[in-house]
Amino acid sequence: MPDFKKRETAYKIRIGDLLIGTPIIEDVPIIEKPEGNGETFNTTAPKERFRFLELGDKKIVRVNIIANIVDKYSSEGDKKYGTLTIDDASGQIRAKFFGEDVLKYQELSQGDTILVIGVLRSYNQELYINPEIMKKVDTRYLLVRKLELEKGIKQIQAKPTQMIPGQKKDVREEIIEIIKAGNSEGVSTEDIILKIKTASPELINAEIVKLLEDGMIYEPRPGRVRYLG
Repeated sequence: MPDFKKRETAYKIRIGDLLIGTPIIEDVPIIEKPEGNGETFNTTAPKERFRFLELGDKKIVRVNIIANIVDKYSSEGDKKYGTLTIDDASGQIRAKFFGEDVLKYQELSQGDTILVIGVLRSYNQELYINPEIMKKVDTRYLLVRKLELEKGIKQIQAKPTQMIPGQKKDVREEIIEIIKAGNSEGVSTEDIILKIKTASPELINAEIVKLLEDGMIYEPRPGRVRYLG
């Protein structure tokens, strides 16, 4: 059977944290074939290759980032090339794409909030992202990701449920209904926050924490919750 290489984890991370990491670079060995004798030998080319970003105990190759587009560029002519500079309030980094991918992402504009999943690369001492997925998302995702990274769902201090004038049901009931309607994998906390438009992300997170503490829901895996009752 063929060997399948395990796909690297796409770390949810702040841009500012990426910028303080250490890029690990290696020389690229190439095989050259001298004329005449047909033998081959290895030589080290002057070209270098980015392996991973070292950050604490992590070796980061792929990332999952939510940020705002603050600048967009696309080249003219036969050689298609484009960049999006993105900012998540902790720092800025560029996503670079080439060829037909320029057309794929042309609908994205400055000011959009986007989700970027891609592979880290380094060129001329610049760390950048070679995107696999880039799509526009609700701006509220920025705050959701910030809460997720800085505090974590279980570190948020629970607050009492607040009713908003004209609201037919409280936040707790809405959360439970959404979770009950989920599948066996559970429902992501991001989806819950985006579906409830009548409460702040902080309040929704606090209610989720209370439901976990009360034993009404549980986490089958980090960031996802299921109804227990």
